[in-house]
Amino acid sequence: MTLTITDLTPPEGFERLVRAADPEHGLIALICLHSTVLGPAAGGCRMWAYPDEDAAIADVTRLARGMTYKNAMAGLGLGGGKSVIIGDARRDKTPGMMRAFGRAVDALKGSYYTAEDVGISPQDMAHAAQETRYAVGLSEGSGDPSPWTAEGVFRCLRVGAGHVFGDADLTGRRVLVQGLGHVGMSLAQKLHQAGAQLIVSDINQAAVQQACDELHAAACPTDQIFQPQIDIFAPCALGGVLTQDNVAHLSARLVCGAANNQLATPAVGSLLRERGITYLPDYVVNAGGIISVASEIHGQDDAWRRTRLDQIAERVAQMLTQARLRDTTRIADEMVEQMLAQAAA
Repeated sequence: MTLTITDLTPPEGFERLVRAADPEHGLIALICLHSTVLGPAAGGCRMWAYPDEDAAIADVTRLARGMTYKNAMAGLGLGGGKSVIIGDARRDKTPGMMRAFGRAVDALKGSYYTAEDVGISPQDMAHAAQETRYAVGLSEGSGDPSPWTAEGVFRCLRVGAGHVFGDADLTGRRVLVQGLGHVGMSLAQKLHQAGAQLIVSDINQAAVQQACDELHAAACPTDQIFQPQIDIFAPCALGGVLTQDNVAHLSARLVCGAANNQLATPAVGSLLRERGITYLPDYVVNAGGIISVASEIHGQDDAWRRTRLDQIAERVAQMLTQARLRDTTRIADEMVEQMLAQAAA
């Protein structure tokens, strides 16, 4: 066993940040616990070719905080955490690496539950689960959470459309889906079935071609996503896509997508509101995946999952009733902060 666990100094307001390394299996991972006030921390594992460990730490801390807010808003009885593995998932990942990662998770003694995220599959989690019972989202458990994430985003998008356009009917609405991974493609399929006119963008040209062939979508180059005239923008790739500069060119009246941390800075939320663009906070609408994972943690069934999907759509409706006065991000944050304060009292 060559695994070493090193506690790093977490950012202010965070509970724990650890570095896990296993040179024998090529593992360098960061695990961050933002809050366990509402229950054990839960959040997926992402594998990405970060340029350095500082970049990985910046990502895992931002994502862990987002999970606290997401899990609280979805009413899951879970805190927020996240993990990242540094490396190219297509080239570097091995079963041995994932088992080493499982041992790292197990060393946290149940304070953190992990599942799949970008670059990690249910099969990868199965390897990790050989070393820990705190790896979930398994094929024999709750399974791939992606369809549940897509369903939650779709439900919230329809609530948002009803608010913005006066009608939840998506027939003929021009929707740009950025990112065609498992969640983005599933969302695109749901939008197509609902009659939306799709525009799609992804670095994976095979996925773009599939959407064009099967969903009658139009392709958009990745560096031109803010140029088309659209009604709805659905970011489903990596975070930080909405900046103060590019929001000025966004024609959509509604933003609702599965990507985490869509706003490059909090100020972008206010700018969207000033431009008359309704933004549905990502950590509210994309909670379907963690709802699925939480059902496995808590031993619940599909009916429990569907009830919580209904609840996040209801949360969106509640936020939109207040959105004429303040931006939705601030409203959602205040709702979560009140929950955390009450639990800590």
